[in-house]
Amino acid sequence: MTLSRKTLSIVLAFFAIYVIWGSTYLLNKVAVSELPPFKLAAIRFLFAGAIIFVIAKILKVNISITKEQFKNTVIAGFLFLTFGNGVVVWALKFVDSGFAALEISAQPLIVLLLMRILQGKKIATMAYIGVVLGFIGIYLLVSQKQIISQEGQIIGMLMIFTCMLSWAYGSLFVSKANLPSNYFVNTGYQMLAGGTMLALASLCFGETWSLPNTWSSDVQWAMVLLIVFGSIIAFTAFNYLLKEVSPEKVATNTYVNPIIALILGWYILDETITLQSIIAAIVLLTGVYFINTNRIIKPRGIGR
Repeated sequence: MTLSRKTLSIVLAFFAIYVIWGSTYLLNKVAVSELPPFKLAAIRFLFAGAIIFVIAKILKVNISITKEQFKNTVIAGFLFLTFGNGVVVWALKFVDSGFAALEISAQPLIVLLLMRILQGKKIATMAYIGVVLGFIGIYLLVSQKQIISQEGQIIGMLMIFTCMLSWAYGSLFVSKANLPSNYFVNTGYQMLAGGTMLALASLCFGETWSLPNTWSSDVQWAMVLLIVFGSIIAFTAFNYLLKEVSPEKVATNTYVNPIIALILGWYILDETITLQSIIAAIVLLTGVYFINTNRIIKPRGIGR
């Protein structure tokens, strides 16, 4: 049985946000060890956005958008990239890449709760079980003495949680907002908007800027991979999926992301994986599974 073009596109898009994004925690950790966080994120997204528009120009893709669409891409760029990604990169100065990915794996829980609070969606019993397991998993993860005793770990974990809120709200916003119909163009505008705001944040915080030829080869390669795969390919796939499938299904990339991030962080950066972290991962990901299994969500009231 052959897959339709749309089905194949969805499968490939999920592969991108599952696997590629799982590796970006490692790449950001490598880069932020040498570069200031907001500068790093700004360069990544500004270059990615510029490359997208160059490709669009070559392919003769129409990049014109309405004022409303531009406003919405700026909002999405802030929620996903300026705050949602920039602050995570900042937190990686204090938190292991695998740990950060594991904490972010609770994002489907946040999406579900925001859908309940903001959209009046009813939550099925299985999903409630998932929410409980999710909170237990988060507690097991963040209550480890060897982790919370390290300098900057607590503030790093708290800031990552706020980024989860930003991404979750952004997912709901994008699924309903009037955005450019071309997913590639949509990504480009979000990248340029988010990258511009990150550059302004970098200047406001007084970060030092330097030319790429002064960076180490590891950081140069990390930046190239972040721009091409983490930004252009994976983020375009993310925006595509938000329009083709439900936001909470898109958020299931957190099943795979933390596993890949944990393995890469352990293997390449010698990050520690504790037994409690493994137990927390099992409980947390089980909760995510329950959230996305046998769920019946209906709108409350007459409007959405």
